[in-house]
Amino acid sequence: MAALRVLVGVKRVIDYAVKVRVRPDGAGVQSEGVKHSLNPFCEIALEEAVRLRERGAAREVLAVSVGPPACQETLRAALALGADRALLVALPPPAAAILTPWDVARLLAALARRESPDLVLLGKQAIDDDCNQTGQMLAALLDWPQGTFASRVAVEAGAVRVEREVDGGLETLRLRLPAVVTADLRLNEPRYATLPAIMKAKKKRLEETTAAELGVTLGSGLRVLALAEPPARQPGRRLETTAELLAQLRQSGRL
Repeated sequence: MAALRVLVGVKRVIDYAVKVRVRPDGAGVQSEGVKHSLNPFCEIALEEAVRLRERGAAREVLAVSVGPPACQETLRAALALGADRALLVALPPPAAAILTPWDVARLLAALARRESPDLVLLGKQAIDDDCNQTGQMLAALLDWPQGTFASRVAVEAGAVRVEREVDGGLETLRLRLPAVVTADLRLNEPRYATLPAIMKAKKKRLEETTAAELGVTLGSGLRVLALAEPPARQPGRRLETTAELLAQLRQSGRL
């Protein structure tokens, strides 16, 4: 069984521990001066790719990110976690700010045609937009089989077996390679980057390309009109009797 070349998509997102604030103009969220990190589901996908290489099922792990120059930091983190190469599709800040899953899927499809990976691993969703669309769109663009919400991945001769979580339990798929797989939370537990790995990551290859070089014109037709924080939750009231509760429900029009 020939070892695979694996492409892993990684996204730079506002860290999960940060309380997200809407900008005063309502056009987006506050991202300046805010801690960013590797999207947790992308980190799980990367960990799975590295484990495949450690088991001898993969020979190369290529981490890819799309966005502004600051994404280099995310790619360096991916290299420290075990990726062999890293590639940034560099976008200027205005274009990066309105990037949609459709844009990312088209860029990844162009990269897949150029790099010819046997397997593409992605996080099932990003914690900033929660779209859960990029993997499915990418598979459709490439006309490759897909396994979403993977909780287990095993490579076989010319195929990959994916165990995925569905409403009724677990479903097992056998996908002919090349294929697209998106990682669920229970696929694995990512490792921590050690100091020696972080130092070695500084010497690994980090390439750059652009949407124009990939032959992709960005623009999905989607425009964000405004963002707003959810209304503050009203304080609760303590009622002593059922009669008081019924009276309050009638007064509020809920009964």
